[in-house]
Amino acid sequence: MGQVCGLYQVDQSTIAVKEKFGKFSSVMGPGCHCVPWCCGVNIAGVLSLRVQQLDVRCETKTKDNVFVTVVASVQYRAHLETAEDAFYKLTNPREQIKSYVFDVVRASVPRMILDDVFEQKNEIAKTVAEELEKAMRTYGYEIVQTLIVDIEPDETVKRAMNEINAAARLRVATRERAEAEKTLQVKRAEGEAEAKYLSGVGIARQRQAIVDGLRESVLAFSDNVPGTSPKEVMDMVLVTQYFDTMKEIGASSRASTVFIPHGPGAVRDVAEQIRNGLLQGDAGRTTTH
Repeated sequence: MGQVCGLYQVDQSTIAVKEKFGKFSSVMGPGCHCVPWCCGVNIAGVLSLRVQQLDVRCETKTKDNVFVTVVASVQYRAHLETAEDAFYKLTNPREQIKSYVFDVVRASVPRMILDDVFEQKNEIAKTVAEELEKAMRTYGYEIVQTLIVDIEPDETVKRAMNEINAAARLRVATRERAEAEKTLQVKRAEGEAEAKYLSGVGIARQRQAIVDGLRESVLAFSDNVPGTSPKEVMDMVLVTQYFDTMKEIGASSRASTVFIPHGPGAVRDVAEQIRNGLLQGDAGRTTTH
């Protein structure tokens, strides 16, 4: 944009306001124009038709008494048809836009709590755009877009909100950890119960096998040695097992001395005790079943 020998150049996306003897004459678009200075014609100024952006930071208070800084981004432009109003009616359009943004934000946000400010920021932006459009149309400007680009609470409030969020997540993690521990304990108890059941089944089968083996031994001995009664054979088998057990105890026990009964009736007493023990155990098992 420049002036040489009465010629004036207007750049693209820009207009020049021409006056004659101090009165508005016309608007000159991009290109080279003749400006006869000697005839009282002059260029009062230029006006950009590009979309311009203005970021406005507005501090206000919410309904729950939290101070926040709302950052609004306003995009605006002047039209060729309304260039005269845009040039003459406003001295500083940016400051005028700031004033309207402050007014709308400080009228809207105090009616909301902090959470609603974050959730309804689009509604705030829409309200700002509507108010700006009504006000700035009179001055020849169009509001292209209005956005709420940031909401910044006070630093202590942000720290408190983060702590609340962290505590809530910690509660969830603790609850999940407790559920996992509960499941682990239940599974462990079920495993122990199953192991004890299988152990009991094994012991029962072992005892059954011992009984079957003793019965076969008694029958075989009675068949091979005529004249012996099953009771005598059973006494001999029990006493033999008794002494085998005592031998193992003496070999594996840490004790250095083991007392056993002796005397003429000791063997018979031992056999009687073993038989009674087996009979009592068999009776108890029968009663349980």
